[in-house]
Amino acid sequence: MKRALLCVSFGTTVENGRADLMAVENALQASAPDYRFARALTSRIIRKRLASRGEHADSLPEALETLLAEGYTHVAVQPTHLLYGYEYDKIRAEIAPYTHRFERLALGRPLLADTDDLQKAAEILCNTYPEQNGEALVMMGHGTEHFAGIVYPAMQSVFALQGRSDVFVATVEGWPALQQILPQIQRAGYRKVHLVPLLLVAGDHACHDMAGAEPESWKSQLQAVSISVRCTLEGLGRVPGIQAMYCNKLKEILV
Repeated sequence: MKRALLCVSFGTTVENGRADLMAVENALQASAPDYRFARALTSRIIRKRLASRGEHADSLPEALETLLAEGYTHVAVQPTHLLYGYEYDKIRAEIAPYTHRFERLALGRPLLADTDDLQKAAEILCNTYPEQNGEALVMMGHGTEHFAGIVYPAMQSVFALQGRSDVFVATVEGWPALQQILPQIQRAGYRKVHLVPLLLVAGDHACHDMAGAEPESWKSQLQAVSISVRCTLEGLGRVPGIQAMYCNKLKEILV
């Protein structure tokens, strides 16, 4: 029996974000030391950009074909994705043709797969970012039109139930958007905001849409209404508790 761990991510070309991703990959690799470690990136655009810099990255089918050629029989595929969204659906579809080509091909769950995960993640983030007097914690998620996007307002509710009324969750490409939570921040009287990515990696969205100097960035929009802003450019991947959650997902599918 030859066993492999295949870590699947959307990918990023931002060095800061790659450190976030690498932290999760290293944690997963350490939790399965007897498995051959492999990685794949699902974003064609990211793979193309990396290739232009002389860096090759396998797609998911390419990585699976390599493992087949090397004689691996048992493969655990663990995504670093946060939700059961469109990207996770794409992973499901791409591994489906390989199900019967391996003795065992198992797909792990995303980070926020159920209500227990939401509560655990919120608890970890509350400890990572303790409440600060007079300052709101605003977390930027990616967002999606997929029904899985309901996770974002659900996280908002979980933070509130855990006693963190200072935490606000919004998305850059989904619902709710910053403009939909801004009135709540203002009604609560906050004049200071700490912006933090609710993203695996602090890549383009965190560096530009959240913390950028452009007028459209969240930082600029908040400053435009006289709210002072500080930003943390570290993704969830660097949080040890979040790494542990991913490792627990992996353990569910290891043999």
